[in-house]
Amino acid sequence: MIWIVKNLWLIPALPLFAAGIIAVNKQPARKLAASLAIGSMAIGFLLSLCAFAATLGHHGEGAFREVFSFPWIQFGGQWMTIGWVLDPLTAIMLVMVTFVGMLIFIFSVGYMAHDQNFMRFFCFLALFASGMLGVVIANNLLLLFISWEIVGLTSYLLIGFWYHKPSAAAAAKKAFITTRIGDLGLLIGMVWLYAETGTLNFYEEGRGCLEQSALATMLAHVTIGGLAVSTVIGLLIFLGAVGKSGQVPLHVWLPDAMEGPTPVSALIHAATMVAAGVFLVARVYPLMAAGALIGEHSIPTTTSLTVVTWIGAITAIFAASIAVAQNDIKRILAYSTVSQLGYMMMGIGVGGVAVGMFHLITHAFFKALLFLGSASVIHGCHEEQDIRKMGGLRKYMPVTFLVYAIGMLALAGFPLLFSGFWSKDEILHHAHEWPISQIPFYLGCTGALFTAFYMTRQVALVFYGTYRGHEKSAAHGHSGHGHAAAHNHDPHESPAVMTVPLMILAGFAILLGLIGTPAWPWFDGYLNGEGVKVDFAKLQETAGLMGVSALIVISGISLGIFLYGKRQRQTSAEQDVLEAAQPALFKLLQNKYYIDEFYEATVIRFNEFAAWLCDFFDQYVFGGLVKLVSYVTVGLSWAYRLMDENYVNFAFDDFCEGLRKGGGGISKMHTGRVQTYLRIIGVALVALVIMLVWGHLI
Repeated sequence: MIWIVKNLWLIPALPLFAAGIIAVNKQPARKLAASLAIGSMAIGFLLSLCAFAATLGHHGEGAFREVFSFPWIQFGGQWMTIGWVLDPLTAIMLVMVTFVGMLIFIFSVGYMAHDQNFMRFFCFLALFASGMLGVVIANNLLLLFISWEIVGLTSYLLIGFWYHKPSAAAAAKKAFITTRIGDLGLLIGMVWLYAETGTLNFYEEGRGCLEQSALATMLAHVTIGGLAVSTVIGLLIFLGAVGKSGQVPLHVWLPDAMEGPTPVSALIHAATMVAAGVFLVARVYPLMAAGALIGEHSIPTTTSLTVVTWIGAITAIFAASIAVAQNDIKRILAYSTVSQLGYMMMGIGVGGVAVGMFHLITHAFFKALLFLGSASVIHGCHEEQDIRKMGGLRKYMPVTFLVYAIGMLALAGFPLLFSGFWSKDEILHHAHEWPISQIPFYLGCTGALFTAFYMTRQVALVFYGTYRGHEKSAAHGHSGHGHAAAHNHDPHESPAVMTVPLMILAGFAILLGLIGTPAWPWFDGYLNGEGVKVDFAKLQETAGLMGVSALIVISGISLGIFLYGKRQRQTSAEQDVLEAAQPALFKLLQNKYYIDEFYEATVIRFNEFAAWLCDFFDQYVFGGLVKLVSYVTVGLSWAYRLMDENYVNFAFDDFCEGLRKGGGGISKMHTGRVQTYLRIIGVALVALVIMLVWGHLI
């Protein structure tokens, strides 16, 4: 066994240890907190590279996988074992999470420099990273679930980090509760899986729950509606992924997660939490694809994968359309994340693990770049987040503008030069070949058009035109000093501790596309353990679809430039171009299709009614029965007391009093004087004589 397999636990343990040290350290120890958190991620990154190198050493020899398991807990006569697994899926995720996470940690040093809770922030960040890394290495669904819940807890802590803001506290609760709905499905699926297979280990020398014998057992068992048990369990596990990765209909928490500090948004939306759901589906893909018939040129099609595909496609177009009408720079990116997660799910559904995971990896870098870039913009604009109050920032923040433009083009999927083009194009290519329906392909194309458009709109309003933030500063300035106040509030470039991570991420946003082109599909071969060669002829096979994809992206960018680039907004109060053209549609999109209001009117109101009903039954039915029993008991006790005091005690006391008096009378005759006794005897004899005489006379 390779040494790194046995020591894989160190990668999540290091940030966990750092979080513990930071938590018990005295305030303020800012340098120590930042050094521990960043250092733990840096060492974790080096260990991840060792794991990655170990999998590369077996590249082209078939699927590489090594596991390390050990007994953990005993119940009855049975031991449950847990452990970790090293395979290409684990290795590539470890490298991505530790590297992107480390850059976000470094960026946070500058962004949170003046926050009084700096140490608490890095403690939560380290714990968050530890939970995600635990999810990645787990070879046991229970261990994965434990780490999964650590991620959920720390997301609650980080989203609500500024707890003094009611909106942040509400967003944290919303995220926690919404994801619990999905986690309930995951928990039920986990219990059911254990009941069917007797193990929660994914791989265990042929006995794991994702290996052939267990899958065959689950396929042989049929449940409600004629579905195989494997299908139902797969869908329950997928429900957990729907909650964590913000898929329709459990997407509502994710945009509100913007209330946390922006580096948190980058960590949640790029490398960790939302990626956990996609990773989970990729990890249990053998369960999802169980029983599928695979032809020579076809891909697995099962009920589970079909559901994954449709949910992903609907989420992709749904969230992308909402982003078109948002004005908060972070909220636009949040809905973009929801949409791109939909693409990842669709990619796994129509093309397999490698297709969805390639987009997950590329998205992690350019979305982290965009969120950290938005943090740089917000920092430079004195905490302003409304893109209507920005403008012209490219001359104030040239470095941020350059890297943000790279991230925008990568997300939009600009042809050939950026990683987002290749990963998105591979998803669309497989969706086009999906044998069940072409609708997800068309939804994906429409979502790509929307993505290119709303990102162009955002860049045009933020970086082009004239700066509109002076309106606020001038309005708050004193008479005669408005210009000076406005000048003092000019945007400014972020420090190097923030811009250097942005430049590194920008480089990867471009270069990562090279590992997944049709001419050299290295990433696909790496995950599947197959050797690949450079073959430019394959570019011709996909040239038509690539042309369509490129045309869609260029059309979206061109439309954005036409509407927002040619005619620049002059004031923040000016009506949006789309709003002026289609006010009803714009309002619908701006209000997110009123999904939150719908949930408020249905699910939440039903929950409130159910709570009221339970309270009513508790107070007036069950509580009434309890009170009735108590009243009856009190009444009976009162009656018993009445009988006791007025009848039992009365009769008993009178009887006792009679006995006392009788005894007292008799005691008077026992004086001890002979004369008294003789008198009594004399009286008794006289009485006896009288009785005898009277009886004789009668």
